Amino acid sequence: MKFVKLLWMTTLAGSVMLNAASDDIATVKKEGVKYIKMLGGALKKELKAHLKNDPSGLEALAFCSGSAEEITKKVNASLPPYAKVRRTALKVRNDKANTPDKTDIEVMKAYEEAMASGTFSPKDIKVVKAGDTTRVYKPLVTQKVCLKCHGSALSPKIAEAIKTAYPHDMATGFKEGDLRGVIVSEIKRQ
Repeated sequence: MKFVKLLWMTTLAGSVMLNAASDDIATVKKEGVKYIKMLGGALKKELKAHLKNDPSGLEALAFCSGSAEEITKKVNASLPPYAKVRRTALKVRNDKANTPDKTDIEVMKAYEEAMASGTFSPKDIKVVKAGDTTRVYKPLVTQKVCLKCHGSALSPKIAEAIKTAYPHDMATGFKEGDLRGVIVSEIKRQ
């Protein structure tokens, strides 16, 4: 009887620990998504305004090269000291600020595999825990409007502006529906 009671208590304790870990991951995921939306929303709002003002895409490209990193810094300055948010891709435009690390690459390749197998959802938020840091990933899917600066058939003015602003650019040749990259929130708990 003591063995059964001990087994039951051990199972219950394990279940409580799993639920606590699951709750913690859910809480961090929710917090990470909040930060992702802050950055994504700020950038999207500006891009839309610039594209509306200049449908060619040149003004939007100028915004990206001149202000996107500043907006990212402002968003990060408003976050708690244990959190940050950033953008990255497998094919980066800004190799100084957006180069992916090994974990980023693995997550993006998993998104691409899901796309290839037909199991992808743009709402698929991935959570990766590494030590005391949890990363929350949201995929960025190439939309038709993105092709002005990220597609294969760029206008000569856009192509020249990209070459000038981003000499090591790799972020062209996309099709609508391709994975453009990810927004990543990193939350480091003490």
